[in-house]
Amino acid sequence: MTEYCEISTPVGRLLVAGDEKGLRKISFQGGSHAIKPAEDWRRTEEPFRQAIGQLEAYFAGELRRFNLTLAPVGTPFQREVWSRLRMIPYGETVSYGELARRLGRSTAYRAVGAANGSNPIPIVIPCHRVIGADGSLTGFGGGLAIKRQLLELEAGQRQALQGRSLAGG
Repeated sequence: MTEYCEISTPVGRLLVAGDEKGLRKISFQGGSHAIKPAEDWRRTEEPFRQAIGQLEAYFAGELRRFNLTLAPVGTPFQREVWSRLRMIPYGETVSYGELARRLGRSTAYRAVGAANGSNPIPIVIPCHRVIGADGSLTGFGGGLAIKRQLLELEAGQRQALQGRSLAGG
C-alpha cells in the first residue's frame, strides 16, 4: 500500500510517498507536475518521520547527504543515472555531458538528461545539481526558480562552512 503526506518547505509544498520498500516519490505540489494521490493511497506522516526530519535539516543547512531507504521505480539505465546523481557532492554541479562521461557513456548526454528529468525523488536524489554545459540552469520538474533556490541554498551553506574553517572555527 502506498502511503503519503504533504509537508511545507521553503520551496513550497512537497508530497512525499512510499511503501514498505522505501521512499518512492517526492513531488513539488505547486507546479504543473504535481502528483494527485490515488484513491487507494493512505495519508499518514508516521512512515515519513525520518524523511521529513532529513528534509527539514537539509533546508536548515544542517544536512548535506540524505540517508533514507529509497525505492524509485525506473529502468535499469534510469536507476544507474539516479545512483550517480547521489554521488554529486553537496554544493557542486555537473553538466549532462559530464554526468554521461562519469557513467562511461559520453555520447549519451541526452539519455542522461531524460533520466535526470524523470527522477521521482528530487532533492534527495539531487537532479537539481545537473546544469547545461554552458553553466545555464536547464529543465527541472519543480521549475527553474526552485532549482535556483536549491543551488543557492547549497552554495550559501558551503561558503559559510568554508568561511568558518578559514577562520579557525
